[in-house]
Amino acid sequence: MEAFFHGIILAFGLILPLGVQNVFVFSQGATQPSLLRALPAGVTAAICDTLLILLAVFGLSLIVLQFEWLRITLMTIGIIFLLYMGYSIWRSNPANTENSEALPIKKQILFALSVSLLNPHAILDTIGVIGTSALKYSGTEQIMFTVACVFISWLWFFGLTLTGASFKKLDGSGKLMRLFNKCSAVFIWATACYLASGLF
Repeated sequence: MEAFFHGIILAFGLILPLGVQNVFVFSQGATQPSLLRALPAGVTAAICDTLLILLAVFGLSLIVLQFEWLRITLMTIGIIFLLYMGYSIWRSNPANTENSEALPIKKQILFALSVSLLNPHAILDTIGVIGTSALKYSGTEQIMFTVACVFISWLWFFGLTLTGASFKKLDGSGKLMRLFNKCSAVFIWATACYLASGLF
């Protein structure tokens, strides 16, 4: 059970800080007309996290990140997606009326994929922390450690979506959500600039 609890604590530590992925999932819970419509973003983020955790534990991504050209390509694509996503969120309106705009499912999934898989810092954190910690265990213990990390990821993203949906109910006018959207867009653009500064 030590491996399981270690995985829970470690996953919480990695996923708690405010990041583009968390901001995006929360915003979908708050801007979509229903909780069901907001689930694609949270589910996609959780699936991507599960994939990264599995790659980290089994060490495959360590090989991929040894190639400098791949790192630069990954970061460049990530920056472009973040700039576009910030623009889309800036222009979006809270879904408090039937005619208001909300991201369609395909766009939700695309954006969730981009903030999950095209963020080099998130990938390096997952590999560096979870991957390294997993080396301590083997066999059943390693499986328990991995399951704990994956469980926390799914729990967290579903919780964020639910919190966003609850936030929308408290904000009947949509003014707070419009402000949140603007702040989210600025945060996402700032992240893109930060990634760009580390390109070379």
